[in-house]
Amino acid sequence: MEHDILIGMEVHVQLNTKSKLFCSCPTNATEPNTVICPTCLGHPGSKPVLNALALEWATKLALAIGCTIAPSVVFSRKTYFYPDLVKNFQITQYEEPLGSNGQITLDSKQLVRIKRLHVEEDPGALIHESGGTLIDYNRSGIPLCEIVTEPDMHSPAEVREFMKKLLSVVSYLGIFDQDTCVIKADANVSIKERNFQRVELKNITGFKEIERALHYEIQRQKQQEVKRETRGWNAEKGISYSLRDKESEEDYGYIVEPDLPVFEVSHDWVKEIQKKIPELSEQRAARWVRTWKIDQTDARIIAADLDVAVLFETIAKKAEPLLSSRWVRREVLRLLNDQRKELKETAFEAESLSELFNLLSQKKITDRIGQRLIEQLAERKFSPVKYVKEQNLGMVVDEEVLRKECHTAIAQNSKAVEDYKKGEEKSLQFLIGQVMRATKGKASPAVIRELLLKLLG
Repeated sequence: MEHDILIGMEVHVQLNTKSKLFCSCPTNATEPNTVICPTCLGHPGSKPVLNALALEWATKLALAIGCTIAPSVVFSRKTYFYPDLVKNFQITQYEEPLGSNGQITLDSKQLVRIKRLHVEEDPGALIHESGGTLIDYNRSGIPLCEIVTEPDMHSPAEVREFMKKLLSVVSYLGIFDQDTCVIKADANVSIKERNFQRVELKNITGFKEIERALHYEIQRQKQQEVKRETRGWNAEKGISYSLRDKESEEDYGYIVEPDLPVFEVSHDWVKEIQKKIPELSEQRAARWVRTWKIDQTDARIIAADLDVAVLFETIAKKAEPLLSSRWVRREVLRLLNDQRKELKETAFEAESLSELFNLLSQKKITDRIGQRLIEQLAERKFSPVKYVKEQNLGMVVDEEVLRKECHTAIAQNSKAVEDYKKGEEKSLQFLIGQVMRATKGKASPAVIRELLLKLLG
């Protein structure tokens, strides 16, 4: 089947090394233009020296996404003139990338082929302020992995899923820190209505922004004439704008970097790095399904975030895994999503959540009480067992108490009773709600329903 939209991505992942790619300058800074040296500023006579850890981490990522590793590492100079590129060339890889022919599989089983993965240095950063533009060269020389895909994605949603899966991989590998590192992306977009004339969108930051930019660009191409060009993305205005005609690779005048040697890659070195690759999210999810019989979708969603996965795995060793997986996915992740927080920004911890899930599995509290407690556990640390006891929140199990409340609900809501007897099922739910309210959410809805049905005949 021919697709109407083709999208390929060029993703730049900052590697979380302490020093830059070709010099010893640190990668973190608090003030502009304070972590720079003759090498990252390209002063005459300065010589680059390769950061071995950056190459190792890039190789680890390439192997994790199934790439074939090149037999040698060759760096090149990519020549172009732009204010943030102080040397007027960027040290990157061109002729032979570090990794090639990998893939990432989407949940729909759609394969996104990885054409190449290579290592390069970041240029500086332009800071646009009212009245002019400033340049911060602190980022010059920051180590990047560029991952280039084939045009295998066909919607902004697929692109966002691809980006999330890639983020999961680099997080599991420990080579990327979401607090300090940056992921930037260029998107190549073409549509059937314009004979798949390719347009590049440059330097989009943030997964939601990438999805938003793609939605805009697809609609723009449907409504306007399209030419082969490079466009920027204005996040504030929510529009793309023309930067320049799309250049070809030949326009960059690549030459082999004369100040760096060719690095031979041994099979033994690659094997050693392969051994360092940890269990990734999909493997972890599959193990949970196999070992604990939890739902595949729940397992996949929980495992996607490394911090959440570690939390759940700790909980599942202390509480019933199936119930725990449902609550982590439906309540913990819901709260994180609603509050737009990372797990580490909350007070959630395995010990208190394990206590809560054990109370639920032992039927000592209702789901409604559980939901109230989990919202509080996101804000502060406490023992659910002690809190339930102190606040008398335990589930009402005395059937006579519940029968009395059911009688009261029936007596006080004759209209609902009459409507139920006419066949309106929602009226029964209303009566259940009245009993739940009277017991302050401490009774089992299933038990209440059974008692009401008997009393209503």
